[in-house]
Amino acid sequence: MNPMDYNKARELMVEQQVRPWDVLDGRVLDVMATLPREAFLPVAHRNLAYADLALPLAHGEFTMKPVLQGRALQALALDPADDVLVIGAGTGYLAGCAGRLARDVLALERHADLAQAASAALSEQSVDNVQVVVGDAFAWTTERRFTAILVAGAVDTIPQRFIDWLEPNGRMFVVRGRSPVMEAVLMRNDVNAPRIQSLFETDLPYLAGAAPAPVFKF
Repeated sequence: MNPMDYNKARELMVEQQVRPWDVLDGRVLDVMATLPREAFLPVAHRNLAYADLALPLAHGEFTMKPVLQGRALQALALDPADDVLVIGAGTGYLAGCAGRLARDVLALERHADLAQAASAALSEQSVDNVQVVVGDAFAWTTERRFTAILVAGAVDTIPQRFIDWLEPNGRMFVVRGRSPVMEAVLMRNDVNAPRIQSLFETDLPYLAGAAPAPVFKF
């Protein structure tokens, strides 16, 4: 069996999946074409690193599909002055992409083993401006404010605490609503009130603690 050509697979992912899904930002395409996604995955899933799939991780977590990661990064339009918060670090890949585009990234991850693996992968790829912190987004507190927030799991409604972590005029990518038809949005923290731009429909597993309350039928 021939070893997989990850470089070719990465190129095909960008050209056949990500770009056709309206990801046209050259900087985003470049980072996805160069940061090795397989290096962030458990060995058992590396051959699927460039498939159009949400891959399973420990604790019932999943990666986002590459196309969704590309759209999220493009929507935030990160630049080298941005301080970014990633909620749901997972493998660390998305935080690594953000790190290549922005000044500084803090990535929150509930599970210590996933956080440790993500940190190790980022270190191996010499992405040294990303810090992975173990914490639950619904219990974690910080005085820091961020210019951009990327939420890597769905929410029923956007939590106020997430909005509070944004600087004035900061922006947040988040998927909200009820499965199976959810809405990806870009929220801007305008002075008077948050302004929400609808981007596209999708479906994504909920962040822990962000699912809708169950409705009981009698």
